[in-house]
Amino acid sequence: MATNPPKGDGHRHGSIRECSHAYNPKTERWVKRDFGTGRFIDQKANQIPFKGVRREK
Repeated sequence: MATNPPKGDGHRHGSIRECSHAYNPKTERWVKRDFGTGRFIDQKANQIPFKGVRREK
């Protein structure tokens, strides 16, 4: 997980390394995927990519 010191400042240092995200052209949404299991974790409600998550190719 990304580190967040000092607490309460409202931003993240570094990227989230346990997951990645890819664009689904059929639904026109970004989908987050877990690296270990390969399962889909989350889907964005809008068309803006996730913050701090690496992209799949």
